[in-house]
Amino acid sequence: MAAKDQLYQLSIPSSRKNINLVEEFFRTMNDKFKLPEEKLHALLVSVTEAVNNGVIHGNKNDASKYVMLSCSMKGKTLTVKVRDEGEGFKPETVANPLHEENLLNTGGRGVFLMKAFMQSVQYNKKGNEVTMVMKL
Repeated sequence: MAAKDQLYQLSIPSSRKNINLVEEFFRTMNDKFKLPEEKLHALLVSVTEAVNNGVIHGNKNDASKYVMLSCSMKGKTLTVKVRDEGEGFKPETVANPLHEENLLNTGGRGVFLMKAFMQSVQYNKKGNEVTMVMKL
């Protein structure tokens, strides 16, 4: 099996100080995937937002709970999954950050950014796992 066809995984305790581990993980994966810099940047923004959401909203900053990541590439399609141990949420209830009443809010842009940078963003039924797809 070629390196690009393997599943790569990372689990981190739910603490914002561990977010740097996510970037290190994906920079290491990029040695295998060879994404152009702009695609790598879009991936890092999207995955960091998903992990932050898992740490803060899903696991409530409880370091005894984990956020799990997996990524794989098949052909020219990169798939990344981020799952937390929280109760989940309903993505359709997230306010649009571009609406005038939300422009000054300090949060609420993560889901928007993931959708902007990835070709597909889908949640499991519970709402505690997001699957993001990037076409190369």
